[in-house]
This record gives sequence, structure tokens and C-alpha cells, in this order.
Amino acid sequence: MPPSLDQLRRYAIARTLFTPTTLMRAIDRLGFVQADPIRAPARAQDLTLRHRVRAYRAGDLERRYPRLPLEEDFFVNYGFLPRAHQALMHPRKARVAWTPARWKQAHAVREFVAARGAVYPREVDAHFAHGKTTNWFGGSSNASTQLLDGMHYRGLLRVARRDGGTRVYAVREDAPPVAAQEIDARLDALIDLIVGTYAPLPAASLRQLVGYLGNGVPQWRDACRPALLRARQRLQCARVDGVDWLWPDAERVQSRRWQADAQVRLLTPFDPVVWDRRRFELLWGWSYRFEAYTPAPKRKLGYYAMPLLWREHVIGWGNLSVLAGTLQAQLHYVAGRPPQDAAFDAALEAELARMTAFLGLEG
Repeated sequence: MPPSLDQLRRYAIARTLFTPTTLMRAIDRLGFVQADPIRAPARAQDLTLRHRVRAYRAGDLERRYPRLPLEEDFFVNYGFLPRAHQALMHPRKARVAWTPARWKQAHAVREFVAARGAVYPREVDAHFAHGKTTNWFGGSSNASTQLLDGMHYRGLLRVARRDGGTRVYAVREDAPPVAAQEIDARLDALIDLIVGTYAPLPAASLRQLVGYLGNGVPQWRDACRPALLRARQRLQCARVDGVDWLWPDAERVQSRRWQADAQVRLLTPFDPVVWDRRRFELLWGWSYRFEAYTPAPKRKLGYYAMPLLWREHVIGWGNLSVLAGTLQAQLHYVAGRPPQDAAFDAALEAELARMTAFLGLEG
């Protein structure tokens, strides 16, 4: 028998909101942690990890990153992943070919970085005076910053650490070439990583994510479709209410081990539980949108609406901010606040206390 939607919902929550553990074990288990620079009230990577790492505090990932086998890189989105997983995508060949003049600039910058060990973008800009250029958003930015981004993407540099959110670059060792017969195995491993991070997935969502993977491995973009077909053959699949769902072959959705706990959780929009908006609507019956880049008059949920999970249901959202050192929470409910529910009230109070401690604020 195929699983029910209720079973899929419990499985989606319990498999990723596991018992808090160490930082590296949590990232290994997640497989990938999406990053985002917005702080509302903290960065997405920190808001994701606070539910899964014991005694986690905002900024712990940035502080501990240089000592861990982690890399910042583009996977299906930009974020953090174990070094062994990142290595599967390199050597990467970007879709946009650089001119010989651009490569000359890149090699000169790489030699500069190698000589100093690690550099800030401002040091590169001061030394080379590359000038200004138009960025992706139509504004003006330092040409050196854009060059460093391109070098990082192509595997010429790595992010050695961040200081106050600013990338500090170091030289990345050249990755060995990949034999033709190894490409399929690498793509299979990368798709399994996607599924491990976001399962259970509607078939359309898996197809979308494999499309995004083409940005992580542009050199193998044409091989992604056959890899998706192979994945469909090895993954478990069931049709539930007319939708095909997929998940890892080793996991049984109907198992009683998948139980949501009695906690309230405020989730970043990039958390694996809520990242897939298609899956979100199928599991919880309402449409959630990330509106930070929506003009303010057109927003319905708010600048950085954080889905509010209570047990196995997302019952609303919260907009959080810090004012005069105190956490401010504006909460909204899809169908009204749970009426006269002492368990919910206590769980919500506990979640706001956890958020306060995570941010390092006074109680």
C-alpha cells in the first residue's frame, strides 16, 4: 500500500528535524545547508542549524568553519556542504567562457592570493584597481569582487573563512580531471545528496532540483537528464492523491519511527522542511511565499515570514526582529491561534526563549 499524506508529512518533518547533535554531524546528515545573507533576525544557515545542533548560537558556523572539513560553494543553491561532496562537482567548467584577457587577470590574482595565503576582496581591489562593473542586480560593484566570485565558482579559489560576513579567499588546489566513465557515478551521488536533503519529493520538485544541479555542474548539464531517469529507477516511488513522491530506497515512509515532536518551531524560508513550495502546499494546504524581494505594498506575509511549525502542521508564520536588544515576534495564523491550548502556549514560549538564547539576547 502507498503511504498516506499524513505519513508523508510526518516523515518529511521527522527525518530532517533529528535529535540535535554536533555541528559537523548535523551538516553531514543534512548533506547541504543553504546560505542567505539576510539577517531577519539571523542568517538562514544559522536559523537552519539552530534546530539541529546542540546549544547552537548565531554565527557558530562562521566561527568554526575554518576548522571543519566544509566548503562554501554552489550546489543546487549557494551554501555549505562537506568537502567530500563539494569535490564531486569539480573541476567545474563554467557555461560563460572567459576571454584570454580575463584569464590573465584571474591567474595574476591567484598568484597574489597564493603569495599572501588568504586575502580580503578589498586587498585585491586595492592592489589591482580593476575598477567598477555592473552587478547582477543592475547596480555598480567592484570588478575585483565579480572576478573573485568567478574564480571561486570555477574552483580557482576557496572561501577560507568569513570575517563579519565578508569572504576571505585562499587558493584551492586544482582538482584532477574526471574520467568519462566516472561522470555518471558522480551525478548519481549528487542526486542522492539532493534527495537525502529534501525527501520526500514530488517528482516535479526532484526534476526542478536536478535542473538547478546543472548550475553546480554546468560541464555535465547534458548528462543530468539521463541521471534523473536513473534516479527514478533506484528511488522508492508512490502515487499519493495523484502525485508521484520519491524518497531514498533505504527509508520506509510508513515506519512508526517517523513522529513529529510536541515542539513549536520557527523555520527559515530555506529550511529543508519548507524549502519546496510545491511540497509545502501539498502537505499543509496553503501557499507560502518568500517575499523579501517583493515590493513592500504587495507583501502578504511580510519581509521574512518564518513558517510556524507546531507538531506536524505548519499553522502560520512569524516575522521576527530585534529592537533595543529584545526579540520582537509578530505571529500570524492560517486558521486562527490554537484555542485554549496550554501545550501550544508553553511550546511557543519555549521556542521564543530558544530563539532569544540563540541570538544572544537578554531573556
